[in-house]
Amino acid sequence: MAKGNRSKRRGQSRTEKLQGWLVVGLLRLLAFLPFKAGLAFGRGLGSLIYRLASRRRKIAEVNISLCFPELSPCEQNQLVKNVFKANAVGFIETAWAYWGDEQAFRNRTTIIGQDLLQQALEKGKGVILLGAHFSTLDLGGLLFSFAGVPFDCVYRPHNNPVMDHWICKKRSRFTKVVDRKKFRELMRDLRQNRGVWYAPDQDFGSKGAVFVPFFGQQAATIVATSKMVRLNDSPILMLAHYRNADNSGYTVELTEMPDFPTGDETRDAELVNLAIENAVRKAPEQYMWIHKRFKTQPDGRHKLYQVAGVK
Repeated sequence: MAKGNRSKRRGQSRTEKLQGWLVVGLLRLLAFLPFKAGLAFGRGLGSLIYRLASRRRKIAEVNISLCFPELSPCEQNQLVKNVFKANAVGFIETAWAYWGDEQAFRNRTTIIGQDLLQQALEKGKGVILLGAHFSTLDLGGLLFSFAGVPFDCVYRPHNNPVMDHWICKKRSRFTKVVDRKKFRELMRDLRQNRGVWYAPDQDFGSKGAVFVPFFGQQAATIVATSKMVRLNDSPILMLAHYRNADNSGYTVELTEMPDFPTGDETRDAELVNLAIENAVRKAPEQYMWIHKRFKTQPDGRHKLYQVAGVK
């Protein structure tokens, strides 16, 4: 490798690490915010980010226009604003999940469907917890841990090494963190009657995926969910987590997915997306619409986001 390239990479690495430490430091400070003050600060931060983050705003606008055509342009615009507020609050909630007072959140959490969880575990084959990228993502892991069931959190390693270290370290406070590529480890833990929390609702490209509807739009959806269920004959439950509308606390909700798997991977992917869609519709502003869920299209050419000027 040329000396200039090595120096450039070292410089990039140092910059990435500095950025990572700045984010971690900010999260550590935000963790000190009291509950109501944190929610208010998050909403204000979200309003600011909405104005400044034009790329993410355009992505959210495309997603909302595609998925909620029944809303008027004014209603769609308001939903986009609320998405930014909810996701910024989610940043504060991540700080609380990593460094906050666990007991304070235990007292603010209601778990619905815990009987379903116990019934699933009685089969002795673990349980697949079908998750989604709600704005309460990291806090949701802490909240679900109050159910008292050991579980794995499947994740994709962060590109920033500092962030990756701290995400794993702090999520380990309430769960076992497992790289999504370590499939054998996940299977082993299911056989030990653990839960495996798995969120397949992002666009990972067409490899290992099928195109099925999500909010009426064709979305590349990975088929690994049905494979995980079939390999160990594990039951599956939808796991959703919401910030209550009155800001009093949080609700964790477990619901059944009857007749899953069907034996048809495409039909299974449809059922996965439908379960996630039904959960998202209960609080649509709390979903991470700032990600390009529809970036991969069946024809390989239809670029929904590029039309809006997003690269």
